[in-house]
Amino acid sequence: MNNEQSKNWQIFQGAGTPHSEINRLPPPPSWRQFDGLADGATAAKKQQRGATFQARPEEIELVNAALYLRRPLLVTGKPGTGKTSLAYAIAYELQLGEVLRWSITTRTNLNDGLYRYDAIGRLQDAQGKGEDNLEEIGQYIRLGPLGTALLPSDKPRVLLIDEIDKSDIDLPNDLLHIFEEGEFEIPELVRIAGRLEQVEVRTAYTDETEATAKDFKTVISKGRVRCQAFPFVILTNNGERDFPPPFLRRCLRLNMREPNQDELTRIVKAHLGEKVTDKAKGLIAHFLKKREQGDLATDQLLNAIYLLTRERIPSGQEKAKLVEQLLKYLSSTED
Repeated sequence: MNNEQSKNWQIFQGAGTPHSEINRLPPPPSWRQFDGLADGATAAKKQQRGATFQARPEEIELVNAALYLRRPLLVTGKPGTGKTSLAYAIAYELQLGEVLRWSITTRTNLNDGLYRYDAIGRLQDAQGKGEDNLEEIGQYIRLGPLGTALLPSDKPRVLLIDEIDKSDIDLPNDLLHIFEEGEFEIPELVRIAGRLEQVEVRTAYTDETEATAKDFKTVISKGRVRCQAFPFVILTNNGERDFPPPFLRRCLRLNMREPNQDELTRIVKAHLGEKVTDKAKGLIAHFLKKREQGDLATDQLLNAIYLLTRERIPSGQEKAKLVEQLLKYLSSTED
């Protein structure tokens, strides 16, 4: 490939002159597809994430143990090892519907996961109408991911509690009762149960293409939610903190190691196909060698392989420099 052909890979050229090169931008990687007009686009993306996950024997064993024991699975591993993808793979293979995802920050508390009550919105609406209609209270309550996961169901719902190690120190202990009892109360509904026993509320489900779409709304009786099948709970952990023994006692623990050469090859094949995999052997070897010196994520490798196996790619020093830019260490502050 000559220099002119290599330059042709650039859509943006920085010349300050408008042109139509955007028209030859190739389709996106399978893991970066979006389509705001298609109802099934989001579902297809999630299904693809579940279908391409490459489970290893130790992961399969612990997932099955958690299923049998009805215990949460605490999954520890470096960024990019597939901790969150595991939840989507389980939901996809077992046909359990939409994955409920609860992303944790330092400000997250238990109630954020259980439900939200918009008291201010209800007060404003009541003032505007000149009355407080008790029958409409359900319009101001929405179950969170954890609360939705605990709704009665014949099959377990899938709940991903993402980055539990970022939580406030109290959250793991606050989850203990929920994990043991599988139920909770909504005080705002308990107080009015004598006057209004059943209230319809919204849930955390949003995907209209999944079987769980029937649960976009649910009826709460006497202000109490009690699970029928304990949800399959995955808590991801980057290993940045320790957890109290009572919390660990209620979880099964899985450490997701970084994929080796054979496993990386299978991952690349699942995402990009056999033809691309044959071209990627050198990049996989380079990635593994560089990973020995610092933290790298598998999706960085996928990005590099996708970009450098297109019809138009850079060459020579430009190609080598681009690879290094794509494979920067996660803990690095380099430019």
